Amino acid sequence: MMKLVVGLGNPGFKYAATRHNIGFRVIDNFADKKQIKIEKEEQEALTGSLYFKGEKVILAKPQTYMNNSGRAVGKLVNWYDIAPENVIIIYDDLDLNTGHLRIKSSGGHGGHNGVKSVFNHLGSTDISRIKIGIGRPPEYMTVPDYVLGKFDKEERDKAARAVREAVEAIGVILDQGIEQAMNKYN
Repeated sequence: MMKLVVGLGNPGFKYAATRHNIGFRVIDNFADKKQIKIEKEEQEALTGSLYFKGEKVILAKPQTYMNNSGRAVGKLVNWYDIAPENVIIIYDDLDLNTGHLRIKSSGGHGGHNGVKSVFNHLGSTDISRIKIGIGRPPEYMTVPDYVLGKFDKEERDKAARAVREAVEAIGVILDQGIEQAMNKYN
């Protein structure tokens, strides 16, 4: 049995600190905590791996840009023969207040193009996910400008706390299962 934990985001320094890349930040922080390097280039993603309770866990950051995230996730799932129910995706959510976490085991994409791409490539919506709230843009700002913008000073602490909680939540999911994580963090 193998698990795939994927942070959704956009590759490149230009996007590194944007709201849309909070999934990448979670993967990076989880990897740092476990002293894992996310640097292997495979299947259009940067990956690293570890063993947890005798089970291999692949950490991944798709390099296909957010809206095509499913292409890399689909290739990894096929390459490693991972069942969709053993995939966990982490991404930003406009419908949650900044810094709030929501963990789900299935459901819709909520209008998130990266998630929609993953669902399309895996042919399933029964995919565990950790959603991290980034809030809604102000009236004067478009959604693309907002998600590709950086957290303001007031939001940074909330986002950093959410990243820490998401890192902990990954550990709970791997150790105790998605239901326990939902009970603890939702």
